[in-house]
Amino acid sequence: MGLTGYAWAAMDGLTFANVGIGADEGDKPADGARDILLVGLDSRTDAQGNPLSKEVLAQLRAGQADGELNTDSLIFVHIPNDGSKAVAISLPRDSYVDIPGGYGKHKINSAYARAMLDERKKQQENGVFDPKELDQKANEAGAKTLIKTVEQLTGSTIDNYAAINLLGFSEITQAIGGVDVCLNDDVNDQFSGAKFSKGPHTISGVEALGFVRQRHGLPRGDLDRVVRQQVFMAGMARKVLSAGTLANPGKLNDLITAIKKSVVLNQNWDVFGFAQQMKSLTGGQLEFRTIPIVNIEYKTPNDGVAIQVDPKQVKNFVQGLAGPQPGEQQQAPPAESPNKATTVDVRNSTNRDGLASTVLKQLVDKGFTAGDTATASARKKTVVWVAKGQKAAGQAVADELGGNPTVQEDKSVEAGHVMVFLGSDFKSPSGAEGSGSSQNAAGSSAAAPPPEQSDEKPITAEGVPCVN
Repeated sequence: MGLTGYAWAAMDGLTFANVGIGADEGDKPADGARDILLVGLDSRTDAQGNPLSKEVLAQLRAGQADGELNTDSLIFVHIPNDGSKAVAISLPRDSYVDIPGGYGKHKINSAYARAMLDERKKQQENGVFDPKELDQKANEAGAKTLIKTVEQLTGSTIDNYAAINLLGFSEITQAIGGVDVCLNDDVNDQFSGAKFSKGPHTISGVEALGFVRQRHGLPRGDLDRVVRQQVFMAGMARKVLSAGTLANPGKLNDLITAIKKSVVLNQNWDVFGFAQQMKSLTGGQLEFRTIPIVNIEYKTPNDGVAIQVDPKQVKNFVQGLAGPQPGEQQQAPPAESPNKATTVDVRNSTNRDGLASTVLKQLVDKGFTAGDTATASARKKTVVWVAKGQKAAGQAVADELGGNPTVQEDKSVEAGHVMVFLGSDFKSPSGAEGSGSSQNAAGSSAAAPPPEQSDEKPITAEGVPCVN
């Protein structure tokens, strides 16, 4: 009880901002679940708007500000109100999306900056010149536009918003005693300062910042950085959820102090109530995913090379994990279909564009419930994965696919789901592929195949997987 009272008093010093959510509708989401947008900002100020010293910026390898504030990390978190589990979905910073407010199509990490700079100019024209007031109003405008952008892309309503800056990330990792990570190979990146040997490490502070910011020299560039961020956050969650942090007054005090200095939340978020709600969450109930990717080398008209995403595919993927929003109805096969209870997820392990979506549509036409689609590491043989004891459902899917694919149990598959991996041996009906989804925005040539996306188990807060 004493610890609870202490935590409540300590958290009272958090920084809150008016970002257009949470102020009027109370803290409890209407749809029985909470959707949170976590944002990592390359800000050169603390949460109160105070500029970081040159010494601190040099230590963080932050460099000089270029007048813009970009969002280096964007993670959409879906949590049922009972706090029983959570899924965190990464949105790569270079995803090419529509930005509401008349900004057009650009990389998602510029949504915040575009609105922020416009608001700053507007406030100056209205006679506002106090640096802190300008920063506050400009940052709130940036956050509002970013939230609208993510809501439009995912089809979900954001209930809560949390942003953390460079300094805060560094100090929070130190407060919890570091985070365990593991690398597949040695790395030495002069841009981020990441310098690690192959194998396991416990990192914090500036080292941790370098680990999650590196993208140069990685096989898949920003997508490998996304994976880095996911395994790091999983490790951080494992540390924070452990009794070693929550039951240690000293560590808890350091953690709260670091959060106060660096984290900005939306108004009216009952953080302590939320923490109580989440107390039953354990490592295995926190899962990390990434939205589907169409092309990692998409050439945009004005923004250079970006990551191409299909908004419809992203919405289907997110809603498949998060469930429908209030007033929406899930598309379902006819009630009389015996296949209705089986949700099928399809992974394209070939170099044939659009194959996963085509096959999933065919299975939905046979009465199965649509899951999500994505690409996966190349494989020769088509295989069907099922949860333990559910081979009958997998065989029903295999029969519709043809070619007699192997049906096998795998503990990573959720009950009621069947996961299909389409190998190079898969034969689809004539003319079923190439429905036009591979054309780029200019309509001149086919988009490059998406990168390999692992068909292994999703990243969770259990264990320490080695990554690029």
